[in-house]
Amino acid sequence: MDWDDMRIFLALARAESLGRAGAVLRVDPATVGRRVARLEEGLGRRLFTRSHQGYALTDEGARLLPHAQAAEAAILAATKAAGDDSDGLTGQVRIGAPDGCANYLLPQVVARICAENPGLDVQIIALPRVFNLSRREADMAIGVSAPQAGRLSVQKITNYRLHLAASQDYLAQHPPITRLEDLRAHRIIGYIPDMIFDSELDYLAELGLERVAFASNSVAVQFNLLRHGAGLGVVHDFALPSAPGLRRILPGRFSLHRSFYLIRHLDDQRVRRLNRFAEALHRGIRKELVHLERLVDQGGDA
Repeated sequence: MDWDDMRIFLALARAESLGRAGAVLRVDPATVGRRVARLEEGLGRRLFTRSHQGYALTDEGARLLPHAQAAEAAILAATKAAGDDSDGLTGQVRIGAPDGCANYLLPQVVARICAENPGLDVQIIALPRVFNLSRREADMAIGVSAPQAGRLSVQKITNYRLHLAASQDYLAQHPPITRLEDLRAHRIIGYIPDMIFDSELDYLAELGLERVAFASNSVAVQFNLLRHGAGLGVVHDFALPSAPGLRRILPGRFSLHRSFYLIRHLDDQRVRRLNRFAEALHRGIRKELVHLERLVDQGGDA
C-alpha cells in the first residue's frame, strides 16, 4: 500500500465528499473516486459507504484511519527532519461541538489558531447531540459531560457560567422580575424537552419551570428569540457580548456552572499534529472564556 493511496483515503475520510477531497488534493473528483475504488479493490474490503449525503467510513475504514493518520504524521516528521524548518500546523482538522460553543466561542478561537498556521484547515460541526468519534464523525469533540465508555481520552477544558437573560425591550414591556417566582408570569425560551441530548443541558428543570413557550433544539435559535424580545431564557455568559441588548436577570439568585471537555479517540494520541492542535484549542478556549466572562461582569444586569 503506497502513501499516495493513503493520502487520498485520508482526504476523503475528512471531507466526506469527492468534490471537497479533490479540492484539498487539487485533483479531479473523479480521480479521487477511482483511486479509492482501486484501494478498496486491492485491500478486498469496503472502506466507505456511499449515499446522497456523501462518503462515510465503514467499520473497516474506521479501523484503517488511525494507521493512515500515523503514516501521515511520520511523513510530516520525516519531511521536517529533511530540512523543512516550518513549525506550523497543516492539513485538515474537524471538530464537533454543541452549537452554543460552536457559534459563540469556537470561531474566534479557531480563527486565531489558523492565523498562526496558514496551512491549517479547520471544519467545525455544530450539532446538538453527542458525536461518535469511533465512527470518525470528527477528529475531536467538545462535550458538556465526560463520556464513561469507549476508547476515548477525555480532558476537562474549563468551567463556564450560564444565567437567565432577556432583551432590554422585553424587560421594559413586561412585569418586573425581582424574585425567581416572578418567572412564571413570563414567556420562557429553552430546549425542546424531548430533544435534550445531555442532562447537563436541562437548565429549566433547576428552576422548576415546565412550560416552554418558545422551544428549539438549537442554542443559536434560542439566542435569537431572546434578542428579538420573545421571552427570557438561560444563556451562556460567553455568548452575551455578541448581543449587547441582552441583560442578565437575577444573577445573584440564579446561576449555573457547567464544564467543557475535549474528547478524542485514544488512538489519535499518537498523532503529533492532532496533539498540537488539541493543546492550542485547549489554551485558546480557556483564554477566550476568561475574556468574555470578564466583559459580562463589567456590563450591566437587569
